[in-house]
Amino acid sequence: MHRHVPRIPLSRATTRRGSWVALIVGLLVGLTLIGGLRGIETPPHATSLPTSAESARAAEAIAALPGGDVPALLVVATRADGTALSPTDLAGLTDLGAHLPAAPDTAASPAIPSEDGRAAMLSVPVVAVADFQGNREVVDQVRDVVRDHAPNLTGLDVQVTGGPAFGADVSASFDGADLRLLLATIAVVAVLLLITYRSPILWLIPLLIVGLADQVAAGVVALLAREFELSFDAGIVSVLVFGAGTNYALLLISRYREELRRESDHRRALTTALRGSRAPILASNLTVVLALGTLVLATIPSTRGLGIAAAAGLLIVLAFVLLVLPAALAVTGRGVFWPFIPRPGQAFDPQRSVFGTVARWVLRRPVPVLVTSVAALAVLAASLIGQPLGLQVSEQFRTQSESAQGLETLAEHFPAGAAQPLTIVTTMAHSSAMSAAVGELPDVADVTAADATPPADPSGAGHVVLHAVTTADPGTAAARDALTAVRDAAHAVDPDALVGGAQAEDLDARTGTVRDLRLVAPLILIVTALVLLALLRSLVAPVVLLAVNTLSSLSAIGAGTLIGTRLLGWPALDLAVPLLAFLFLVALGIDYTIFLMHRAATEARDHGTRTGLIRAVGATGAVITSAGVVLAGVFAALSVLPLVTLGQIGLIVGLGVIIDTFVVRTIMVPALVGIIGDRIWWPARVPRSPAQPVQ
Repeated sequence: MHRHVPRIPLSRATTRRGSWVALIVGLLVGLTLIGGLRGIETPPHATSLPTSAESARAAEAIAALPGGDVPALLVVATRADGTALSPTDLAGLTDLGAHLPAAPDTAASPAIPSEDGRAAMLSVPVVAVADFQGNREVVDQVRDVVRDHAPNLTGLDVQVTGGPAFGADVSASFDGADLRLLLATIAVVAVLLLITYRSPILWLIPLLIVGLADQVAAGVVALLAREFELSFDAGIVSVLVFGAGTNYALLLISRYREELRRESDHRRALTTALRGSRAPILASNLTVVLALGTLVLATIPSTRGLGIAAAAGLLIVLAFVLLVLPAALAVTGRGVFWPFIPRPGQAFDPQRSVFGTVARWVLRRPVPVLVTSVAALAVLAASLIGQPLGLQVSEQFRTQSESAQGLETLAEHFPAGAAQPLTIVTTMAHSSAMSAAVGELPDVADVTAADATPPADPSGAGHVVLHAVTTADPGTAAARDALTAVRDAAHAVDPDALVGGAQAEDLDARTGTVRDLRLVAPLILIVTALVLLALLRSLVAPVVLLAVNTLSSLSAIGAGTLIGTRLLGWPALDLAVPLLAFLFLVALGIDYTIFLMHRAATEARDHGTRTGLIRAVGATGAVITSAGVVLAGVFAALSVLPLVTLGQIGLIVGLGVIIDTFVVRTIMVPALVGIIGDRIWWPARVPRSPAQPVQ
């Protein structure tokens, strides 16, 4: 006997007229926004340095000095055969410097040979350009001149590096990357939806609507970035929108197909499905949006910007899935599922499905199953202990750039810190004492005056910028210790001194990231717990489920790090990865628990907790598995982007979603419910099933 379905009134988006209106209005609004916002560029690279950091203040102070805003390119040369450079080679390099397009009233330095004589470098002051395209043009001009003079530099390998060159290579590496990511994401989603629905028609509807939402979101977040000067990785936002939107669509369509097996009127079936799935979809979206909202408290600009942009994108895709997708399904009707069209009376027993059978097996022996699962995840999580954190400049891209190779050449032949000297901003009155104090440090190779300026304030205290070259390899613990020693010595001489430079920026970014992780991670857990509390009306379930989800997230980060460092050659995790991976794993991973436990709470009212859970696992197993595989595949698409950081996030989050889908939701949650029983819903009371023993 089939469950009686009451004749509930149709939703406005599912009536014959309302569905067409909602669909047409939704498409027109989406296309209008896409057209109106087209042309606004998103930031090609995110900023990871806190604006309040000492290195950031040092950069601002240097830029404010006369001539202080003139950055320098470094041109490094070695012989192709590895031998020492001859006087002719050095003269040729000096002549090259005379032809390089330096900033007005400046000139390139003469060729500076290394101590081993096998390399030399030129320092070329160039015009400071704020936008990425202008910076690329400046660097390209220098490289064009170097290329034109190649015949005069026979036998020499010449590379252009330094801060402006690295920024130009970063910008160039993203040429076409957004299109590659979009195409890869669409391909992954299309294939997986086609496999999931086994229909040549149905997969197109959610793909087109989510794709439309993604393009609207891209324009909106670009506008937000421009108006509020936000910095973030646009690729992550696109992946989140596509992944979350596809998951919402899968949940709605799965519930719709289930109702079509009970209801002859497809519009009423769709209305029932929409009402039944709206709460978990909203809870899922709210969890991620609120978790992203906690990022506004971060000190790292790229983290803070990502929180705002991604939250906006997810709200946009939520609106399209809940308003436009039901209208499209109402218009296309039951036949959209062809050739496997669901009909009233088609039997489906969730308890006898594959996932229902697994849940029933777990409930027979919940303790050993839970202990084994927790132990396995704990081992993976423990592998994080001692893992290195932080990538060098030359390690941040999957393929080597000229600027990164130039930095490696400089590090090989010059003092380790020569390519990334520390900059010390102090007063002219303190300059001699500062040079002496810093120069006496064991890890400092040299201290030179970079620039002096006339008095900058009424007291007559002019300023000077000193360059300190350290001996430790940049990015290492020894280099960070050397920087700390330089700062201590500098502040002892001049309490108002500022120590900056690339190495200082790296340390300040590391400090800010650790601070953000300690602040934001607990807030993410609190936000997620509150959403679960509101949805499930239970005090026990949120604590238990969130504990499991946290362990799952840590195990995924550990597993991803092991695979990356052992098989993919990662030297370390990027600074931003732990926090972002934890955010996505907790917020997105809890989605599947929300889908499952919302259904379990509904089933428990009719069948009791244990049998209700079996039915819930059986009913949601296929759709949650499909959603998990789709989301993992979408995050894997990040690997087409040039940044190693995005590849790391893609791998770790993809693994985490798989772990959550197949281990947490299928095994650990049923085991926990089997052990805790009806107390999982406390303080609510769930009626026990009169005769529904677990078999």
